[in-house]
Amino acid sequence: MGDGTRMAIFQRLANGPMAVNELAGMLPVSRPAVSQHLRVLKEAGLVTDSKAGTRRMYQLDPAGVARLRAHFDQIWEKALGAFQSSVESTVILPKKGERHDKDNRGSRRTKKHPGSRTH
Repeated sequence: MGDGTRMAIFQRLANGPMAVNELAGMLPVSRPAVSQHLRVLKEAGLVTDSKAGTRRMYQLDPAGVARLRAHFDQIWEKALGAFQSSVESTVILPKKGERHDKDNRGSRRTKKHPGSRTH
């Protein structure tokens, strides 16, 4: 998916099945180049093909797309989890009997609660 032409083919196939000639007519590459990209996508399990008369039609493989989505979901969950852990580890909690108020510049000041005692 890292190749721009391959991504363009993938995106066009998201609209429905297409023949190599149709795809090649929409892209600034040759028909053999489109066929080569389709072969890579097929080997990756993202595209299937079938015969329709004299033409071979290509379409996205829903199972392959689901695996790709699950892969990216896992990466995002891991990244967001790491971000959350990072944020939580930098939060400064107030000491007992103190609270944090933001002043108008966004910095924090520690104030004593009324009635709290210090020794």
